[in-house]
Amino acid sequence: MKKKAVLISLFILPLVVYLFFATGVNSFMRLPVVTKKIKDVKPTWVALNGEKVTLNDKITILGFSGDNIIDNRGNYFLLTDKIYNRNKTFTDFQIVFIAPQGTQDQVKSVLERLSKLTDVSGYHFLFAPKDEIQVYFKQLKLVGTLDEFNGTKFVYIVDKDRNLRGRKGKSVQGEQEYKEGYNINSSAELHNEMTDDVKIILAEYRLALKKNNGRRKI
Repeated sequence: MKKKAVLISLFILPLVVYLFFATGVNSFMRLPVVTKKIKDVKPTWVALNGEKVTLNDKITILGFSGDNIIDNRGNYFLLTDKIYNRNKTFTDFQIVFIAPQGTQDQVKSVLERLSKLTDVSGYHFLFAPKDEIQVYFKQLKLVGTLDEFNGTKFVYIVDKDRNLRGRKGKSVQGEQEYKEGYNINSSAELHNEMTDDVKIILAEYRLALKKNNGRRKI
């Protein structure tokens, strides 16, 4: 029992304090589940470089690019600066966009420009038929919808168990909150709200890892 108490005081309590104080905007101690167990991406959806992409055992920022990728290229640079670059060293972190077939040249152009600024190995675009994109998006069970280009300006946080996470229910302050996605047009929303929520997800897994390591040492 004494060993357990020492482990809790050394490892778990500091992380709980981190979760409370390091989150400037989000007042949830644990990021709620918006949609449980979304489907994994289809293996038939081909990536630009042929790499295999899955949501399993990954913390994923999931997006739907639509046809107008070049028109919205500034959004990808903003997302890269505010979210990707800050978390790319975390082994299990990735960004995945589902793009309509036929947009490969647009994606290649954007990734080439991004690669001059950062390592894009954790940045993936999957190409799928438009009807399959619509079906996949519907199973996310969100309030938002895809636009006429089969895309959306929002991106979503998906945890390692393929749960879509956000803000849902009452916060620790007793206020009702709901947020299913993050607007990549908004620097402020990415910098404040999304950065905050990604921190919580990463802290959850660090806490779980320390708990498991602690059990093995007892």
